[in-house]
Amino acid sequence: MFRRTGRWGAAVLAGILLASALVGCAAPGESPQDVAAPVAVTDAPTDAPTDEVTAEPSPSLSAVESMGAAPSHRATPTAKPTKKSTRTAPKPLAVAKPPTETNVPPAPPKPAPSSCKPSYKGTQATRAEVKAALTDAAGRVYWPVSAPDIKIPLNLLKATAWQESGWQSNIYACDGGVGLMQVMPDTATWMNQRFEKSYRIDDYRDNAYLGATYLAWATRYIGEMYFESDFRLDPALCTAELNSCLLNAVIAAYNFGHGAVAQEGEPLAIPNPSYVRNVRALMSECVCLEY
Repeated sequence: MFRRTGRWGAAVLAGILLASALVGCAAPGESPQDVAAPVAVTDAPTDAPTDEVTAEPSPSLSAVESMGAAPSHRATPTAKPTKKSTRTAPKPLAVAKPPTETNVPPAPPKPAPSSCKPSYKGTQATRAEVKAALTDAAGRVYWPVSAPDIKIPLNLLKATAWQESGWQSNIYACDGGVGLMQVMPDTATWMNQRFEKSYRIDDYRDNAYLGATYLAWATRYIGEMYFESDFRLDPALCTAELNSCLLNAVIAAYNFGHGAVAQEGEPLAIPNPSYVRNVRALMSECVCLEY
């Protein structure tokens, strides 16, 4: 968290349409890759942040829902036309509203020297253990009363953890980042105080909760300032402009801090495009999605 590094990533999805010389065939339909398929969830934790309850992860969505079949030669006068989706992408406000949340995380630390190498402490959690922890964290509802629609997509959490640490739970970075989600100690202290909890930064399960909690906090903070409290973290709402959607802004804030992305009276900023593009690519291409 708040690590100023990144690399370019891209994802390409290609489809082929076949046409018969005698009969036609329906075009294949596609649905946005919103959330990777969830895995089995561990027992619900009892130390969730204040105003938080445990919820089941959202059901998975396939990349291609169904393929069209060749049309019937029989007349179908009663067939109804398919209703087009009316879902539109909310545009960010030209300038931010004043934030409703004034208790904000500390600023990120200065970058570590490039010559410094990370260290390792303790036993590394297995991939199965990490997957279970991330799935549990993604399945939570963080504000069931005031903002119940805020959920952190599982593929976003998996991709962020892979970008930050490669799913290494016992890694300590030179800039101070700890563990799976590379949480900064000062940020962990702030979140424990903000949500009245005692998450341990060196425990891989608590580390996953801390990372997901920050993503949820940033979703609400930025969503209220720029997106009229539309908290959807949906890749389908993003355009080619990186500052077009809440998802990109939340990813950017995780790496550079909320203050570099959202400022009262200023337009939405994405100061780390390489990091954002890489995490977005990992959300659909990461090998970790298969673990």
